[in-house]
Amino acid sequence: MQPSPAEVARTLAAGHLPATAHVACRPGPFPVRHVADDHGRMLLLSPADGALATALRPQDGTDDTAMVLDIADVPPTADSPSLGRVWVSGWARRLSGDAEREAALDYAAVDASGDLLDVGDGQVLHRLEVAEVRFERHRTLIDVDPDEYAEATPDPLRQIEFDLIADLSDHHVAEMAAYVRRHLGPAAQPAGEPRVVRLDRYGFVVRLDDRLARMAFPRPVTDRHDLAQLLHPVLCHSCSSR
Repeated sequence: MQPSPAEVARTLAAGHLPATAHVACRPGPFPVRHVADDHGRMLLLSPADGALATALRPQDGTDDTAMVLDIADVPPTADSPSLGRVWVSGWARRLSGDAEREAALDYAAVDASGDLLDVGDGQVLHRLEVAEVRFERHRTLIDVDPDEYAEATPDPLRQIEFDLIADLSDHHVAEMAAYVRRHLGPAAQPAGEPRVVRLDRYGFVVRLDDRLARMAFPRPVTDRHDLAQLLHPVLCHSCSSR
């Protein structure tokens, strides 16, 4: 098992990675702070008098502006494979009133930025209604159905992936290496010490010299506590085999 393109796209778009906005018929691109709400719609937070807010001002009597949000993965370590890149296209509209207040709460649920206290004055929120999602990995471009993207959920381990990998690297190298060798058998030879380089709800990726291998969990994990329960037999093989 591994994440679907829709799940990876939602994970990348969640709001924990840098993003760049390309606005139709405007100079740019523009760096932008963003999060995705529960339906995958993008919320863009920017200064009211900034370049992005200016570029997103509607023209020709319309009330929204076409734009593309470009978000690339930042791997947790130097030798971790990238999850790829996602482009989310749609129509951005500035929010106000109750819609703006509700969006600020949605934004804070992902990123409790202090600038949200200034929304409606020095800061503004735009909502990007998603029309098209394109996901690229290993030079392969995939069109993701917007409904599948909206229904997918971001990976629950993405924000703590670096900490989890660092903990395994600092304290559990021998146990993880033994587990990988037991399950891969001859395929793990004559590689050096296997190292975990990516983690998600479905499993983990290990590096064997210049090769990568994916190890699946028995079931998808829901959070860090759930992951600890699944990994306990791996990290304490001698205990579980008694």
